[in-house]
Amino acid sequence: MNKKWHELTPGQRGAILVAGSIELTLTAMAARDLWSRPAEQIRGRKGLWWLGIFVQPVGPVAYLLAGRR
Repeated sequence: MNKKWHELTPGQRGAILVAGSIELTLTAMAARDLWSRPAEQIRGRKGLWWLGIFVQPVGPVAYLLAGRR
């Protein structure tokens, strides 16, 4: 069931690279925003959001949609 990278089709490899790029971009955007935003502009505790943005793939999306005031 577990395939090695070279056993995947080009389409599967492309999908993994696109999904990984999107995930990395969302995490970087959330981390940058969380770093620069004052605590009073964040819903909840900033420290918990730091943990939350690394829960993939929902953490960064949750922060960007619901974590900011």
